[in-house]
Parts: sequence; structure tokens; C-alpha cells
Amino acid sequence: MPRTPLVIGSERSEIGLPGAVELLRQGASAIDAVEAALTACEDNRADHYVGTGGLPNARGEVELDASVMLGSSRAFGAVGAVRGFRHPISIARAVLERLPQHCLLVGYGAELFAGEHGFERADLLTDEARQIFLEALDRSEASVEGERTAATDGDHRYRLAAIELVRRFRRHDGPWGTINVLALDEAGELCVGVSTSGYPFKYPGRVGDSAICGAGNYCDLRYGGAACTGRGEMSMRLAGAKMVVDGLAAGEDPGEACARMLREAATLEDPFAAELRALALSPDGRHGGASGQRGSTYAVMGVHDDQPALLPRLLA
Repeated sequence: MPRTPLVIGSERSEIGLPGAVELLRQGASAIDAVEAALTACEDNRADHYVGTGGLPNARGEVELDASVMLGSSRAFGAVGAVRGFRHPISIARAVLERLPQHCLLVGYGAELFAGEHGFERADLLTDEARQIFLEALDRSEASVEGERTAATDGDHRYRLAAIELVRRFRRHDGPWGTINVLALDEAGELCVGVSTSGYPFKYPGRVGDSAICGAGNYCDLRYGGAACTGRGEMSMRLAGAKMVVDGLAAGEDPGEACARMLREAATLEDPFAAELRALALSPDGRHGGASGQRGSTYAVMGVHDDQPALLPRLLA
């Protein structure tokens, strides 16, 4: 049954939604729209939580995660801890389409696969992101307390490697978090995509919920699709995106399905507990989101709209 195409996205997805909707107007698929929206976000150097300009891990290296899932087949493709490639969402799509015997590639293997398939290499650490990284570490040239020895390069390298976990997780000022994009095309296909550079200053090799099927991303055309952003470890522990889709399957409104998952996440004991958000889109075009903070929004744009509209998320 023909549908009215539309795209929804988390905060800061607005930069990519117009291009995605233009593709849908031309009859493109939901996965085309999701990829187009997220590649635009990955190229936004002012955004330090996705793509080029993303904040680095504890060693000063940018590692990217992304995934994409189709509702009709529940096919899933993802990459984690990828370095040196501009568009992890496109590599994730290639895993889905060109490597169907696997769902997830990480690190060296994901980079090898990307190189084999001609994806563009790039230096992902921008000058601005590097400066934020150094300021967050609060580096000091002072001598070690109680000793009369000046800090050396080795001391600074150790400091970068051994910094406390809580400091690695400290956010910089400004908008933050993973970007989710969910699209419905005129053929009725539903697709969910997620892209992120993950927690700033994370332990090298950390992969969050964005690359994990059922955690940061889930899509089932019978019921709907969902995606999460924020404290990914919490979503991983309860399969947050799948829980939202299960709510849709039980007849819940998309916003309420998201809010119910967040309320469940809030019961988890976690010394690093932080904001977790969710979005959902049903096959009939209903959508909604939820957050633990007042004033949180998500973006929606249909084929008859000139610009994305920002709608409130439910308060979980």
C-alpha cells in the first residue's frame, strides 16, 4: 500500500533531512534517504559527536560507529570503532548489502572492508576537536607534586592513557549525542540508521549501542522502527530499541513506547547513568520520541514540507 514518505531524526539531524526528503520526492528508497541524511551529518564539522570532527577516544583517535536496518527483511549492517573513513553509515550499508553473511564488522576488519570497497579515507580529527580534547584533559606543565622533576612527553602520554573513566566521559559544551534517522518511503519500506563518534575520550575500542542490533537500532516493518541516543551502555543492557518496537507491537503509541523504555532504563544501577533518548516511527507514519529532560525535541519532515519541524519528546 503506498505511503506518504517522511523522515524523522534526533537532535542535530536537521542538517541532513532536506536532502533525504528530496530523494524521497524523487521516489528513492528509505535506505537511500537515511544514508543521505546521515552522511550530511557526518560531514558537519561543527558537530563533535558524529563523523569528521567527532571527539576522539582516550588516545586522541576518532573512532566511529554506525548501523542501518531494513524493516521488510530485518537485514542489519553495522561497523564499530572505525578509524580514517568519512562515512561509517555508508560502510554499514555496504556490510548489509555486500556482505550478507555478516552483520557487524569492527576495527581493522571494518577498515579493511571499507578500503576494499573504495570508501574515501580522511583525517577525522579536526583542529577544533583536538583543542576540545586537550582542554578536557586539563594538561599541566607543572612538575609532579612532591618531586622536582618536570613532566616529560612520556608523562603526558601516560596521562592520556590513564585518565580516569569519569573524565573521559565529560561532555563539552553544546549539543551532543548520537544521531538517529528513520525513514518511510512511498513503497512502505521502513529504515533506521544511526551514526556516532561515541562517548568522547572513551576507552579505545569501545563500541556503544549504535552498532548493536536491538540496542541502538531496530526495525521491523510489521510494527515500526526505533533508535536510541545518549548513554548507550544502558540501552545495550536492556535492548532499548527492540523494547520500543515491542511496545509498538503491543499497540502502544510511538512516544509512549519510547517513554516506557526510558522508565525501565532508569531502574538500572549505573554509576555513570546519563541521559538516554529514543525515537520511533510506525509503518503507517505515526512517530514520537521520549527523553528524561524537559524541552527535548526531535525533527520531522515530509515530502510536502519545506523545512524540518521540531516536535517535543515526551518526558519519561
